[in-house]
Amino acid sequence: MANNSQSNKYLILLDLLFYAALPYAIWKFGREPFGDYVAMLLSTVPGIIYTVYRFAKDRQFNVTGLFILGSMLIGTTVDLLSGSAEQMIWNNVYLGLFYTFLYVILFIIKKPFPLYVAIDFAYLQGYARKDSKTLFFQKGIFGWFQLIQLVFIVRGLVMAGITVFLLRKYGIDSYGDMLIYKRVASWVFSGILTGMFFYISVVIQKYTKRLQEMNEQKIQEPEIVTE
Repeated sequence: MANNSQSNKYLILLDLLFYAALPYAIWKFGREPFGDYVAMLLSTVPGIIYTVYRFAKDRQFNVTGLFILGSMLIGTTVDLLSGSAEQMIWNNVYLGLFYTFLYVILFIIKKPFPLYVAIDFAYLQGYARKDSKTLFFQKGIFGWFQLIQLVFIVRGLVMAGITVFLLRKYGIDSYGDMLIYKRVASWVFSGILTGMFFYISVVIQKYTKRLQEMNEQKIQEPEIVTE
């Protein structure tokens, strides 16, 4: 438990460094020599490098990893094509709302993205994807993945809301504050999602244990012999 706690603290510090502290410093000290747009582009570099590093380190060559890598590439392309600092922020709002719209569609068609994240995680633990998918679509488990999908949707709306509010009220100068506020909000939602994933793992364990007990009872039933 102590090692896990230290590891989590270490990851939080790395997130803070690469997603908030370094981008904020680059933005603050790079605006004057490079201009708003270039400084904003440069501020995204630490996060991109860190994301690629984590992607390669965790070897997430699956649905989750491909989504992370794909969204990063799309986001970088959008940033480079934006042309101005303010347009770059607005384009990221639109892109975030697009992802949120996709989450809504997946929720409606009952294909929650968190379920496939869980399948990838179970696969890394040695469980076959087909078996995990069959298990996670069981009635007593599937509903929880839909709830987690709702949290994904709310998170997307909140992140967009924070950005739009600060941009409309304070303009481009609020970009540094956006980095901090959105990182804090991200941690809050990450905590909620981690708690929900932990709870659903308990639900899954109880379900599989009950299923195993039922199978054992069937095996142990005495054979009835009729004359």
